[in-house]
Amino acid sequence: MNIKTQIKLGILPLTLLVVGSIVGSGIFSLPQNMAEASGPGAILIAWVITLFGMLMLTRIFQYLSIRFYKINDGLYGYVRKGFGDYIGFNAAWGYWISAWMSCTSYLVILFSALGSFDYFSYFGNGTTLPSVISAIIFLWIVNLSILKGINQAFLLNCVVTLAKIVPICLFIICIILAFKVDTFKTNFWGTPQLGSVADQIKHTMLYTVWVYLGIESATVYASRAKSILSISRATFFGFAITSLLLICVSVLSLGIVPQHELAQMKNPSMALVIEHVVGNWGATFINIGLIVSVSGGLLSWLMLATEMLFLTGKGNNHTVPSCFGKLNKTGTPANALCLTSALISILMILAHFYQSGYNILIQLSTSMVLIPYLLSAFFVLKLAINRGNTFLIFLGTAGSIYSTWLIYAGGVSYLLLSMILYSVGLIFYLYARKQRSLPAFSFIYDKIYATIIILLGIIAIFYFYVIPS
Repeated sequence: MNIKTQIKLGILPLTLLVVGSIVGSGIFSLPQNMAEASGPGAILIAWVITLFGMLMLTRIFQYLSIRFYKINDGLYGYVRKGFGDYIGFNAAWGYWISAWMSCTSYLVILFSALGSFDYFSYFGNGTTLPSVISAIIFLWIVNLSILKGINQAFLLNCVVTLAKIVPICLFIICIILAFKVDTFKTNFWGTPQLGSVADQIKHTMLYTVWVYLGIESATVYASRAKSILSISRATFFGFAITSLLLICVSVLSLGIVPQHELAQMKNPSMALVIEHVVGNWGATFINIGLIVSVSGGLLSWLMLATEMLFLTGKGNNHTVPSCFGKLNKTGTPANALCLTSALISILMILAHFYQSGYNILIQLSTSMVLIPYLLSAFFVLKLAINRGNTFLIFLGTAGSIYSTWLIYAGGVSYLLLSMILYSVGLIFYLYARKQRSLPAFSFIYDKIYATIIILLGIIAIFYFYVIPS
């Protein structure tokens, strides 16, 4: 079956894809994560800054989807249009690696959450042998459901996303009814131990950054959308819905439990906050919601990872081996899906034997997805300068500055580590160029860019793995 013969995706499934990608496990720990470093006042300021920055990125993806409506490769296609095959490939490569690594973290969190129940205590922290075996089996069950067709997978994603929003909405309603202004005002600007308001804002923004990853999800499925407006509107609606949920959960919790107590809670802190209001059943309900939410996040990111690899491998202009651009009879990129699932399975096994190294990879995956964001913002800035459009200059500049700050906040060490994985990607790229009977690089700056990546990758290997030993 060809993509053109499939049912096209409208605003609702694309919006739920964005919501499902963003709302995973992070929101359930957000109250404690933010209260740990800041008082209510600093948290509010951090949200204002984050909303502005993420709105700029949202507007960038909206603009690119409408301006380049003939490009149906989403984020990968936009960067490729702006900077050529090799840089476009790197944007897709970084996004793909980040997505399947995120899937691994969802599996660990899922079985760790199950392990909190007495009946499933053998799952432990999510990296025990029973957890790993069960996680891999569950992953391939999800894999088989996607193989039956992307439309069926989207339908399942819609159902799961709606299901995981229910406990979050119930939580918000309960804490609104029980909200106490005096409790919220306690340590409003933090305590001396938390440092200055500026320090509090900086630490808090690290959490607000990570919970928004996935805002670009709708653009990845541009080739399957009913119209270009569906992509643009789904991106904005997804941003608006998730912003409302995230802010309500993190801010209103401070009106139930004072900041200093909330900061000491175990995670998922949402469960303990609602327990203060309705008792034990509320905590159980939220824990079940966490399991549903993480399962949905796994589905969303597995679909996104598969689609991104497929986009880079399809057509005559592929930048990875063409086998990954093939569809099965249901219109699913089976080769891309199976490679992605296989790598997730391998990383799950590594999680069992080398948990510390696994944690580094998961943090690394978050940093890698920010590079495609930065490249998209640079493309808008490039267009704006060439055309002298004042609004686009503002949009591109704001998006570029914010994306750069995100990468810096994520850790320069992780940026350096990512160069090792980008260097590995060069093998895939060069093989695809050989398939197309093309020279290794189209432009001189591609050679310079590739050389820098390889050198930084070698430096990272020596700095993190050779010298310490």
